[in-house]
Amino acid sequence: MNISAQRGRLAAAAVLSITALVALSACSSGSDSTSTSTDAAAAGGTYTFWDPYPQFDETADWSKLVAKCGTDAGVTIERTGYDTSDLTSKALLAGQQGSSPDILVVDNPVVSTLADAGILTTTADLGLDTTNFEKNILAAGQSNGDTFGVPIGANTLALYYNKDILSAAGVDIASVTDWTSLNAALAKVTASGKQGITFSGIGTEEGSFQFLPWFWGAGAELTDLSSSQAVDAATLWTDWVKQGYAPNSVINNTQTTSWQEFLTGNFAFSENGTWQLAGADKSGLNYGVIPIPAKSGGSAAAPTGGEFVSAPVQSDTGRYATTEKIISCLTSDSNLLTTDTTLSYVAPIATVQTQQVAANAELTPWVAAVAAARGRTSDNLGTKYPVISQAMWGGFQNALSGSQPPADAMKAAQTAAAAAQ
Repeated sequence: MNISAQRGRLAAAAVLSITALVALSACSSGSDSTSTSTDAAAAGGTYTFWDPYPQFDETADWSKLVAKCGTDAGVTIERTGYDTSDLTSKALLAGQQGSSPDILVVDNPVVSTLADAGILTTTADLGLDTTNFEKNILAAGQSNGDTFGVPIGANTLALYYNKDILSAAGVDIASVTDWTSLNAALAKVTASGKQGITFSGIGTEEGSFQFLPWFWGAGAELTDLSSSQAVDAATLWTDWVKQGYAPNSVINNTQTTSWQEFLTGNFAFSENGTWQLAGADKSGLNYGVIPIPAKSGGSAAAPTGGEFVSAPVQSDTGRYATTEKIISCLTSDSNLLTTDTTLSYVAPIATVQTQQVAANAELTPWVAAVAAARGRTSDNLGTKYPVISQAMWGGFQNALSGSQPPADAMKAAQTAAAAAQ
């Protein structure tokens, strides 16, 4: 497919804007790895497959599943795993050159960028059934009424808590249902001599990712960073630091460093993701997990992480039928159950989520958190999101540092976001 000069410029710009987004992939990075199924029927040809899992060589369960889905469809799969940031730029370049892979697995915020550049087919054109997927998870891959791929799994944020610290401070975790009760718990914890909460407030996409549950939980929308609800969220974070409920380090914390703070055993709460579950189990901490509370109660919407399986545009549209078979195989209930367990994801299909919880009760609060989650590029924000996100993290950083009051900081953030769009 030939892409116009205008689309080419858009795609080139997207490479820069997407840098902020790719840091949120739950996948590990490393050297490229390639695996090829030698059992598939040679007559069926070879289908290329790119994903952000370079940590998996040909002996890994994921690689074997990809190869088997190709074999079942009568073709050989040539799989290459790239580092996430490298994959995004390679996918954009390949799309402009007309040399895209048949199947592409990418971090969900990248989908709208690739779709906007004209690189991806829609699921309707592909003939791919999406009816079983949870709507809020699927929404991360939708733009202007079209769906560009299906989720392989989802992760999101919740609150880990230290049971021993809360017990010693006289806090019943069941009482923490909104911001008022959370603040009351933090006050008791700090009065007992322990630290309240740690999170990542760094001036990158990681910080925005962690700010969004409080932002959305206050009722704010990304189209207006200066709303009273947005100011409420910035004020919450700022007050935590001022009152000593959160350490000054949050302004520079990544999700990794804030997690390391929680693992010291001195913090009552940590905002973090499903990808920390294995580490939490190994830590020896007596911990639990609850969904992040919204300001007035209930679960706040947290941003969804995780990858989408998509089909780039091909000049030979006859290839789509086999591509659809391979993607349907990868995202069948039985295969999703195995894959999402391996990747520490919550499945994007309710029936599979039920099986996950039956096998591991620890996933119960995470399924609830994913059910309330939202895609960062949903609401047709698409490629506007990176610009809005950068302005937003500038706003809460200025509030956290004390350089501006929260209301002024978020007003300036909205002005910056509007000017950059």
